[in-house]
Amino acid sequence: MADEVLIVDDDVRLAAMLADYLTQNGYRPRTAATGRQGLDDVARHAPAAVILDVMLPDIDGFEACRRIRAGSDVPILMLTAKGEDTDRIVGLEIGADDYLPKPFNPRELLARLRAILRRRSHEAPSGPKPLRFGRLEIDPGSRTARVGGRDCALTSHQFELLVALARNPGRTLTRDQLMDEVRGEELAAFDRSIDVHVSRIRAEIEDDPKRPRRIITVRGTGYVFARRQDDD
Repeated sequence: MADEVLIVDDDVRLAAMLADYLTQNGYRPRTAATGRQGLDDVARHAPAAVILDVMLPDIDGFEACRRIRAGSDVPILMLTAKGEDTDRIVGLEIGADDYLPKPFNPRELLARLRAILRRRSHEAPSGPKPLRFGRLEIDPGSRTARVGGRDCALTSHQFELLVALARNPGRTLTRDQLMDEVRGEELAAFDRSIDVHVSRIRAEIEDDPKRPRRIITVRGTGYVFARRQDDD
């Protein structure tokens, strides 16, 4: 059965065009013209993914994203009118999986949509074993991370990034290598998104995010997942 995709955008013509394009490519799109309509749709129908515009007539896309993320881990692709750094960074920090500035090429949107859906659905057929590092447990099978039994609130992108680092403890991974791990070859790395995601991961797994001991920055290169004395 085709994946259902919710498009939340008050630009009726754009939403209709995008819905037609997604239909042609095997998806079942629905549209909502306001943030509240979008929230209601997510609660009622649990779509496979949400394409969410920032500029909406009632609550903005950032607030809609926060409310969706409070009760759902559905993949969210945000559309920004200007593509400014602040919009992009805020969107990623509050839980969006990816962003795309307007105007955009529908083919790029389709590629990004497929990427976040693939990350969410991908599971190794052998059933990967949980990764344990002291109080931190990362379970690729159930796609959950816990610290001392507390669930970590991570987007699908952030979870894949954490897994990529944890599977290579002690090895420095560049930002490009990390992007290859979590996004695949069809999408290129974009600026500081890796840094934004790492910051969010640290907030969830580190005892003191400002003085990280688990995910260490290697200046000018990338990041390394560090083992600690209290690891199993």
